Amino acid sequence: MSLLTIESLTLRIAGRTLLDAASLSIAPGQRVGLLGRNGTGKSTLLRAIAGEIEPDGGKIRLANGARLGWVRQEAPSGATTLLDFVLAADTERATLLAALPTASPHDAADMHERLRVIGADAAPGRAATILAGLGFSHAAQSRALSEFSGGWRMRVALAAVLFSAPDLLLLDEPTNHLDLEATIWLESYLARVPGACLIVSHDRHLLDACVTAIAHLDRGKIALTPGGYEAFMRIRTERALQQNRMAERIAARRADMQRFVDRFRASATKARQAQARLKALAKLPDIETVEDEHQAVFTFPEPEPLPPPLLVLDNASVGYDATPVLTRLSQRLDLDDRVALLGANGNGKSTLAKLIAGRLTPMHGRVTRPGKLRVGFFAQHQEDDLVLTETPFDHMQRALPQAAPAAVRAQLARFGLDANRALTQVARLSGGEKARLLLALATRDAPHLLILDEPTNHLDMDARDALVRALANFPGAVLLISHDAALVEAVADRLWLVADGTAKPFDGDMDEYRAWLLDRARADRAEAKPEKPKPQPKPRKPDLAAPRRAARAAETRLEALTAEKSRLETWLADPAAYTSANTAKTQATTTRLAHLIQEIEAAEHAWLEAESALSE
Repeated sequence: MSLLTIESLTLRIAGRTLLDAASLSIAPGQRVGLLGRNGTGKSTLLRAIAGEIEPDGGKIRLANGARLGWVRQEAPSGATTLLDFVLAADTERATLLAALPTASPHDAADMHERLRVIGADAAPGRAATILAGLGFSHAAQSRALSEFSGGWRMRVALAAVLFSAPDLLLLDEPTNHLDLEATIWLESYLARVPGACLIVSHDRHLLDACVTAIAHLDRGKIALTPGGYEAFMRIRTERALQQNRMAERIAARRADMQRFVDRFRASATKARQAQARLKALAKLPDIETVEDEHQAVFTFPEPEPLPPPLLVLDNASVGYDATPVLTRLSQRLDLDDRVALLGANGNGKSTLAKLIAGRLTPMHGRVTRPGKLRVGFFAQHQEDDLVLTETPFDHMQRALPQAAPAAVRAQLARFGLDANRALTQVARLSGGEKARLLLALATRDAPHLLILDEPTNHLDMDARDALVRALANFPGAVLLISHDAALVEAVADRLWLVADGTAKPFDGDMDEYRAWLLDRARADRAEAKPEKPKPQPKPRKPDLAAPRRAARAAETRLEALTAEKSRLETWLADPAAYTSANTAKTQATTTRLAHLIQEIEAAEHAWLEAESALSE
């Protein structure tokens, strides 16, 4: 049984073919990561599935009654509170609650029953848990959407789609607006969702943690590989090696046969054999060798050396409008340092980066730096400052007014912006190409210290690898802020934790940081859990024995029936249940589940009667 079926799909944008008769099938409960280079059509495919654009050919079919969840690119806004906005995503619950006050007694009873079935009472707690996982405190959940920035409002949009629990969830780079802490939470959440997912992401940790298959979009086709990202890369490499070995064997055989034909074509005695070789030669399959895709290369200009230390913070404080955000800052940076800042969004990571960059002055304490220190600052929000009608060449020429045109082009070429892209309007560049332009602008003066705030948003896997290689060869210092744990692990050799109004070294690696986050989350949940009131002793009466036995029996039966219901629902949530081999078992399970629901209602009624007798 297929939840989503894509058959011979063709998609074109501005005359360019992105998908050419591509096909894909996703089963219920299957979580698929969609990979491909920038510009291959991943986001366009999601928009086509969501019905926002019409395909140029082929079919997209969603199973009857299946609900689709899709985070739109526009951030929500308005006076609605965060919690209310997320709760409204469950449209059935919202509709029933709105209709209840004017419903007839009979209809109201049916509505209450339906609300019980869909778990309406537990909905606010579930919505609050999702919002908390994405970084919203209890107080923030009661504030209006309009009070938050666009990035935080996109988190609310993600929370609403997750809360709606659709049958098929479409996510396009869901971690782009998240910090590392929220990304770790999202990984564990997506690994547990019962519905199917199609996720566009270049976050290797996310793909390995939660997807069950990888759909690779390449040359207009989609190939599905079981497993996460590591399994995909291993299988893809092995397939390429096998295909190349086969191509080499066919080429060697073809060469041998051609030599025989060339040698004996004119020979009377060998003419028949030569003709046979020619026929065999024509039947040999054409197997192309798999060539490595063009590998992106980034290069940073090399700064002249400076004597250590590069920068020293001495009991510094920094903030805005006389209100400190961080205090007691005492850190040192040297030219060969690679430091990653950890901590939730809002804790002050960007504020610390601006202090180190010299964009903020300390309120107290001192910041010591050499007079010749040059700092390159990359921040994703700087994309908003790009002039859409200008070209990358225009931007770089304005940033380097004394440089010759050849030097301007050379700086752009360091980050893969060739002659064509250098003269293309920014409005027509992809997100990855804009990120490359921002990197080129940030490094134009050969900085000694490079500050990177979420540099990999919109970069594909190849460009991310190119960035890691370039940073490994960069002779200056690097200060990194990123939700991409793989990037942090590949680049940083020191971790600073920004929390509780200061920044301190974190003594451990990323695995230990993940464990620390999970331990802290468990402690927070335990602390927030209300203490159960102690049961009040009841007076003993000789006539309570019979109703007590009846209540105990009903409760025991209710627990057994509920456990059986849970087992059956787990079986039905498994995609394997819908294969042809399990058709009979699935039908029997569905029938038994319907009977179980009736038996559970009867057991609940019996338990309530027994409890009522006890209370009387």
